[in-house]
Amino acid sequence: MSPPLNDIKEQSLPQPNPRPASISADAVAISIFDSHTSLTPAESAFRYANEAIIITNADNAVVDVNPAFSELTGLALSEVEGKTPEAFSILPLDDSRTTRLMREELQLRDRSKGQIRYRSHDGQFYPGMMSINRVRDERGQVNHHVIVLADLSAIPSHARHLNREVYFDALTGLPNLQLLTQLIQESIQHAEQRQLSLAVCALDIDHFQRINDRLGPHIGDALLAAFAQRISHLLFGDDVLARIGGDEFVLLLHHGVEEAFFEKLLASLRQPLLIEGQTIYLTASLGITRYPDDHVQGDVLLRHANQAMYRAKQRGRDTYHFFDSQQDRRLQVRHEQRQRFMDAIHHDELRLFYQPQVDMRSGRVVGVEALIRWQHPELGLLSPGDFLPIIDGTPLEVDLGEWVLERALRQLTLWQSEGMALPVNVNISPSHLLVNTFSQRLAELLARYPNVSPSLLKLEVLESAAMHDVKAALKNMARCQALGVGFAIDDFGTGFSSLTHLRQLPVNLIKIDQSFVRDMLIDQDDMAIVESVIYMANRFQRPMLAEGVETLDHARALISLGCELAQGYGIARPMPPEAMAEWLSHWPTRQDWRGLATLQ
Repeated sequence: MSPPLNDIKEQSLPQPNPRPASISADAVAISIFDSHTSLTPAESAFRYANEAIIITNADNAVVDVNPAFSELTGLALSEVEGKTPEAFSILPLDDSRTTRLMREELQLRDRSKGQIRYRSHDGQFYPGMMSINRVRDERGQVNHHVIVLADLSAIPSHARHLNREVYFDALTGLPNLQLLTQLIQESIQHAEQRQLSLAVCALDIDHFQRINDRLGPHIGDALLAAFAQRISHLLFGDDVLARIGGDEFVLLLHHGVEEAFFEKLLASLRQPLLIEGQTIYLTASLGITRYPDDHVQGDVLLRHANQAMYRAKQRGRDTYHFFDSQQDRRLQVRHEQRQRFMDAIHHDELRLFYQPQVDMRSGRVVGVEALIRWQHPELGLLSPGDFLPIIDGTPLEVDLGEWVLERALRQLTLWQSEGMALPVNVNISPSHLLVNTFSQRLAELLARYPNVSPSLLKLEVLESAAMHDVKAALKNMARCQALGVGFAIDDFGTGFSSLTHLRQLPVNLIKIDQSFVRDMLIDQDDMAIVESVIYMANRFQRPMLAEGVETLDHARALISLGCELAQGYGIARPMPPEAMAEWLSHWPTRQDWRGLATLQ
């Protein structure tokens, strides 16, 4: 018996010009054995198909070929009947070790697809793609095979004279990124002409680098080849599997696919692979975008599929995610906003305003808090709530933090030259505080302003910042305190472990969050929280300051509870630095606030 026809290297390289779905094995079989004189639809499909179709019996001997085969190869049925395809030069592209690794699993399948060489009517060999379907009888025995042969004529003619490495991945023989880009663009054109859909799917093996490091590149390469083989078995007609680098694959699907297909794909990939005696388990993350729903050019389709794939990884891996064009637009807008904010830093559009902090009992000004503003050339003066959410969790938080520290130290230098020695509190984001080099950068900034005493600088950190990594926070805070810089907890009471942090963190000031202070006179729960924070701060002998103090009634209540430091609109709104001197000169004349000194 001749060797099985599908004992060839699995490649999954389809016709670059996608055509209607290939006819099924059963439909073609009907065209051979139907005795009606008039052509049935199946017979018409066999005779008039653009692709070459070959029918072989159970022993892979040719039974019939269609006219497209004769046109492509120059061979008539009489010349090939009874022969195996190998006999008339339809051959695998190579007999590499990778090919041999694939054969054992391939022989177990009833449907396969492989890249081959075929001899055309001009006597030259050209690359092609062969899809093979075994057709079984009612007893489950192989009855015949249906073979579809497609050439690569849609690739530019000059490409045939180039080394095949230009278009194909050396390890797996799959199309590479260069060929894939062409195939996607041609598939888009075909989809537009026929009003069909198209799916581009980015697929990445989860934790492959870890597996490759553990087993070695030799096993890793065999694993990639077997992985590609497994995916290929699930493809249809003109579908394409490409490898674009490392463990990154792309599927180009021309048939309508439901979520069930992707579920089946991922389930298949979870099945163990046997590589040189080792059983290896893999999972993959899959990102999918669909054309024309995602109506963009080919390279953008590929980028969108990759974005969806990374989203699948973020969701925990071993899953799939569909690209959301609306979400992408939001991300694009956010990216543009962040770029614009970066420009604002470099173009000196940011400003620091300062809000006074006072001792309510004595009336003494104890410091100021530096608050960021954006002097936008078109939108005017923007408050932090208008732009800080844009950079939340990005490296721009660190860039902004360093800008604020530098400007605050510059302002301290200027005020000292004018006879004003006001301590300045600067807000530091969690991501900035936890940077390994934070204390080193702070020391460098202080060295640039040697006339400023480090004790005039106090860093306000969110209680939640310490919760990210208490050990790293304590380490950086200790280094900064060794420089002479103090710390304040900014949102005390809003975290989950306030008592623990109060005991652990080396802070010089506790700030009671304004969200509790503002409504403490009308909300019993807020009042209870304020009372508890003041009690804990006093027990641990830590100074405290209340934010959001808007009225004298707030001030009186806080003093009676034991909190004497405050800031808020009732005292002063944040102001530009040049307005500070005038405010300081008028503050002692505020008789209403001076009257608080009489409270005992």
